[in-house]
Amino acid sequence: MTETIGLIAGNGRFPLIFAETAKREGVRVIAVAHRGETDEAIDQVVDSVTWVRIGELGKMIRTFRDAGVRRAVMAGGLSKAGVFRGGRPDLRGAMFLARLRSFRDDALLRAVAGEFESDGIAIVPSTTFLATIVTHTGQLGRHAPKRKQWADIAYGYRVAKEIGRFDVGQSIVVRGGVALAIEGMEGTDACIRRGAELGHAAVVVVKVAKPGQDLRFDVPAVGPKTIVTMKESGAQALALEAERTILLDRTELLAVADAAGIAVVGVDDASLAEHAS
Repeated sequence: MTETIGLIAGNGRFPLIFAETAKREGVRVIAVAHRGETDEAIDQVVDSVTWVRIGELGKMIRTFRDAGVRRAVMAGGLSKAGVFRGGRPDLRGAMFLARLRSFRDDALLRAVAGEFESDGIAIVPSTTFLATIVTHTGQLGRHAPKRKQWADIAYGYRVAKEIGRFDVGQSIVVRGGVALAIEGMEGTDACIRRGAELGHAAVVVVKVAKPGQDLRFDVPAVGPKTIVTMKESGAQALALEAERTILLDRTELLAVADAAGIAVVGVDDASLAEHAS
């Protein structure tokens, strides 16, 4: 029997990529998409889509329950600015928010998952069906980081992991052992522009998962747009945490990086230790 899976669609390309990949696997995809956040092209790649406003938790759960959904994924984020500007909770959403003790990202998402699971809908990792685009250790494109860039990557990796313990950002821009920009609510691309301006272009960008980050909800991801931003800003290398980040539109991303002379690598503690020795 064909599985029906629910898709809680946020912004960016990730929801579309998930839906396209799941459909190729013969899975029926029922989506709830967020007005003002989710790409309208989601209509073309899923079996059914219901549009909601941020906070309409009851409407989302009813949509899945009525469609017989037993497993669902969260794909794509919601901009924090959008949450503050466009949130319009329904009764269940308002009751949920009133019970919350923390609005930190991970705590909020775990609580949302608990609401779905209380109605018999399990939230599963968003990397389901997406093994081919998960970042692996090593050089991913044509270019490799230079020795000084490896030192900045190692430093940025350590700093990003430490600040991640406070639920702050996933990306950091570094040059010469100095942290120039740390991702805030403005997002990765704006962080890159800010850091590259301060570092006069020749910077490296490091993106990691937060320690203890629940990858059912928020998998760090980059796509071709980020590489274009790096090219325009003069950034020279991108390091992604291996097995815990994904490359959206991988072929296009690496082609753009190769043409721009940008190094793209997957890293972890072991690989960084090797380059330090």
